[in-house]
Formats: sequence, structure tokens, C-alpha cells
Amino acid sequence: MSDNIQQKIEKLREELHQHNYNYYQLDEATITDFEFDQKLKELQELEAQYPEFYDENSPTVRVGGGITKNFPTIQHKFRMYSLDNSYDFDDLEDWEKRIIKTIDEPVEFVAELKYDGASISILYENGKLVQAVTRGDGFQGDEITSNVRTISDVPLTLKGDYPPQFFMRGEIYLTRKNFDKINKLREEEGLDPFMNPRNTASGSLKMQDSGEVRKRGLSSVLYQYVSEEFPAETHWEVLEKAKAWGFKISQQAKLCKTLDEVKEFISFWDEERHNLPFEIDGIVLKVNSLKQQRQLGYTAKSPRWAMAYKFKAEKVETELLSVSYQVGRTGAITPVANLKPVLLAGTIVKRASLHNEDIIKKLGLHEQDFVYVEKGGEIIPKIVGVNTEKRALENPEIQYIKHCPECGTELVKIEDQAIHFCPNELHCPPQVVGRMIHYVSRKALNIENLGSETIEQLYREKLIENAADFYVLTKDQLLPLERMAEKSAQNILDGIEKSKTIPFEKVLYGIGIKHVGETVAKKLVKNFTTIEELKAATVEELCQVEDIGTKIADSIVEFFNNSENILMMERLKSYGVQLEKGESTNEVLSNVLDGKTFLFTGKLSLFTREQAEEMVEKHGGKNISAVSKNLSFLVVGEKAGSKLKKAQDIGTIEILDEQQFLDLIEKQ
Repeated sequence: MSDNIQQKIEKLREELHQHNYNYYQLDEATITDFEFDQKLKELQELEAQYPEFYDENSPTVRVGGGITKNFPTIQHKFRMYSLDNSYDFDDLEDWEKRIIKTIDEPVEFVAELKYDGASISILYENGKLVQAVTRGDGFQGDEITSNVRTISDVPLTLKGDYPPQFFMRGEIYLTRKNFDKINKLREEEGLDPFMNPRNTASGSLKMQDSGEVRKRGLSSVLYQYVSEEFPAETHWEVLEKAKAWGFKISQQAKLCKTLDEVKEFISFWDEERHNLPFEIDGIVLKVNSLKQQRQLGYTAKSPRWAMAYKFKAEKVETELLSVSYQVGRTGAITPVANLKPVLLAGTIVKRASLHNEDIIKKLGLHEQDFVYVEKGGEIIPKIVGVNTEKRALENPEIQYIKHCPECGTELVKIEDQAIHFCPNELHCPPQVVGRMIHYVSRKALNIENLGSETIEQLYREKLIENAADFYVLTKDQLLPLERMAEKSAQNILDGIEKSKTIPFEKVLYGIGIKHVGETVAKKLVKNFTTIEELKAATVEELCQVEDIGTKIADSIVEFFNNSENILMMERLKSYGVQLEKGESTNEVLSNVLDGKTFLFTGKLSLFTREQAEEMVEKHGGKNISAVSKNLSFLVVGEKAGSKLKKAQDIGTIEILDEQQFLDLIEKQ
């Protein structure tokens, strides 16, 4: 009996996988939606009745419903590089010349549409989807397998002669139609519409409920096979094979024998892209021969065999209705143009950033001006010009505000800075709330379940005014808040209690001293191991710390000169928050760098500066802050400047690139 049931379940799964393939990959529906749904319902009922035949790649997982509390960080087996960009045909000609000079033979290209979405890497083993990971920083990303399984055109099982293990990379995106549908529903619910399809697709992939992800209607296009071994000699052949295995490959991709054919492809899609049902922001070009790709290799951040041609930003004209002003967490004032709604790059634009007073003056903005708006890869578009011919003579010039729109305090403008600030940092509502939201954030005290809406409610109810107030909250104070159940209230209190174990450097970052970011906080704690030592430090002593100049030092001294801040720190300490450096947990891995000193300069791409300095210490070396005769090694990234020149002038300092530094460690 159980054998018959298992066969029936497997037969239904096979049928539904085939119907999915016919519909999404071949665009040829072979049964009606009603018939498909009936078969799916029958399979769901059988799987519920016989859980012993569970399969994580069953067509029923498309429905979603699983809850993921967090997304584990996964190291990419093969790094996900970014692409170099070009903006005109001269760039492409230079690129082709570099390629031919390197390989000294003819070259052909595959041209593909550059979908505007979120990059993904999907692992397949024995024809089944095993894992899906976001691009992240290229070295590691977030595992979002359950959410990707709900996307209908991502195959769960493959067909044909697929290799036993490989990664398929591509883009998860939203069609214009599904994006508009989501925003219509949000507006009906009284919520703000999403800004653009790309960010909505990216955000959807990180939703905790896979059932909700399913409702978003995400799509995929897969464009890169990655493995140790390749099943063909060219990228074009691999794409054809991937299509036969069941992957949705871009129908618009083209094999181009010459650069002139590439240019024709680009010119065609620069115009035609507006008629596509999804957004693209350029064209991706790849050398077709995989052998040539291997010969060309990679730079520190990009493959030499691929290039992204970016379309020029679109520009439209619309009417300026008004200018409003937003107050940020640090008190910075940002002017925003409110516009007559206009369609731009596939989305309705109602606002545009004006950045600061200097931009307003440079544009010469008047009330009710007709302005040119551009969207060049930014979430909020920007005004790039004014149609003065349409300006009415009586329209007055826009005058930048003198007082804070939230608390009425007179604004200040620091010399050599373009931005105005509200100096009332301890009592201006957006600044007070913003600092508390920053305090509970993941990179600071990481207080889970205490979101921005809850903090705003607590502030409105006059239950909190600064971070120290979190530690005296009670369940009775939390329960009357909107959408607050007993369990939610207890989770918040547990999160607050747990935050007392967060190390000093994260607390220092979390309290929100102006100009003190994560890196500066770590360096301060290395040099001042208690809050008392830091409070007593002079500007001169603070400036002795690497990367800390007078601006940061003045800000720290000013913070501790304020009696309200002193009281807050004393309260935090009395509640058990960590305000002194704990025992060092730096594990020493080797002494291969013993007696050697290191300094890192330029833009690093294989690791961050913090990671590099940590590696030095874990292998017995020492980090120093300046180029001198005491320096053993200068490790240089891109655009290294004066430090590199000084090291070369000294002559005794060994200069390494990032890979040579890693090789030095591995010599152990």
C-alpha cells in the first residue's frame, strides 16, 4: 500500500514539475490553471497524510509558509565578483583592445540584458536545488533557500544531462506589473508605496515568512554557470545547456561576432528597454570562449572578461510643488523636493533629493518651477536642472529654512560643511528617537524585537528619552502599546537584559557620539579601556589614537562635557551595561609575523582594514599607524597615495599587495 502511495506522490510531483517547466521555461501551458491547482491540492493532501515521503524540492514548497528567524551567513565557494562599468563605446573599444592584446587572437562576445534586481547564487546537487545564497559582499552572503524555493521560475529539480554539482547565478527581480500590484495593495492598506522594483525584490528575499515571499510574485533569470569543470567550450553553449536543464535564460541574449554587433545590440535595447515588462539598467558583455576567460582572469574586484555597459540616466520634466525638510539622527537637515507625480524609469516619482542649501542655490530654484529630474541608480531621484523658460516672474526664490522644522531651534551651518544642523540634539524629537533606534540596532546593542515603531510609541508616551531608560521599562508599561502581546513584551525585556553582555566597543558605537563609527569605537576602546578613561581624555590625547583627528576628538570631549550625557552614562553603568574593555579573546594562530610591523593603505578589496589588522595580531605581528623606518611591510590596495610614495622614498620598507600579504601568512 505504502509503495503505491509513494509512487502516486512521486508521479504527481513529476507531472507538476513538468507543467511548471512548460509554463515558465517554454511559455507553453499544457493544462489550465484550475487543473494545475487541483493536482497541487491533491499532492498537498497526500504529503500531509504521509509525511514520511517528504521532499524539500516538492512543487508544494512553492506555496511557502515556513518561518525563518535569521538567515545564516554562508561563505561563497567561488567569489561573486562585481563588474567594471562602461558608459560609452570608447570604453568598450579600449576594453576589446586590452583583451586582444592579452590573448592575441580573435574574440566574440555574448551580450545579455542587465536585469535590475538582486544577485543570487544557487547550488544544485544531483539535479536538485540544495542552497540559495545572496551576493552579500562577494565573499559571503545570507542563506535564503526557503524563500528562493517559492519563486516559480527557479527550477527545484533539473532535467537531462546536468553535472552532479554546480552553482547557477542570476538575478531575482520584480516585473513592473507585480511591482505595481504590490504598491496598489499597500496604498489600499494605508502604507507608503515601495520606491522601486529592485529594492523591493531585494527586501522580499529577506522576509521571514516564505508564504509572504511567494505572494510578492518574484521572477528569476539565470545567466552564469560556476564550477570547477565546464560542460562546454563557450559561455553561449553553457547557456543553451542550462536552458535544456530547466533554467530560465534570458530570451534576449545574443552571440555577437564583432564589437559592431555589440554596439547594435546596445543601441537597440537603449530604446526598446522601455517596452520590456521588467527593468534593466544596461547590458552585460562576456567573452564567449571559456578558455579565453581563463586566460584573461580577474582584477582584485572584477573579471577582465566581462563588462557592464550602463545606460545613461533618464531625465523627465515635472513641476516643483514644495520643498520640505527632514531631520536625521545626527541633526542633519535634508531638503526634499515634492513634485507633481511623473513616470520615470518605470516608476512614479513624487519626491527628489535636494541634498543641501548649496544645491538649491546652484539650481536657482524658485517656487512652482518646472524642473528636470534624473534617476541614476539612486533610490530617491535628484533634480538636475530647471526649465527657466516656464518660470512665472512672480514666483519667489526658494529660501532655505532658518529654524528646525521639528523643534524650532535655530539651525547652525558648520564652516566647510554643506549641511545645516539642528544643535538641539538631546531634545529634538527625530534626533532623540533616531539615537535610540541606533542604540538598539544590530551593529550596536542588538536588542531584538525593539523596533523603530515601538521606540516611537514609547517616546510619545514619555516612557523613554534616552538609551538608559530602556533598562527601567516594565511589562506593565509595554503591554498597553499597539499590537503588543504579553510574549512580545517579554521578548523585548529579555533582549534589553541580554544587551548588558554586549562588549564596550559596541556600546560606545551605540550611544551615538557624533563622528564615532564602528571602527573609531574599536580604536578608542583599544586605547581607553574604561568609560572613565575616555571621559577624562583631552583632545591632544585622543588625537594620538590612529585615524582620530581634531573633529572626532572635539566631538568626544563635547559629549562628555554635557551633564545630561554624563548622567546617562552613569545610569547605563549602574544598570550593568558594559562600559569597560573585557578580557581579550584574540586567539593567537601563529608567530609567523613575530617582530614584523604592518600598515595598510589604499582601498582594500580582499578584506577590510579591521580584518587585516586582526590577521596581523593573530599571527604575532604589530600594526602601526604611520610610515617610518620602523615599518616592515606596507600593504597597498587600489589608489594608494602619499603613504606608498613615502615608503618608496625610505627604500627599506617592503611593499606588498593584498594577495602577497595573505601568502606571507600562509607560509607558516
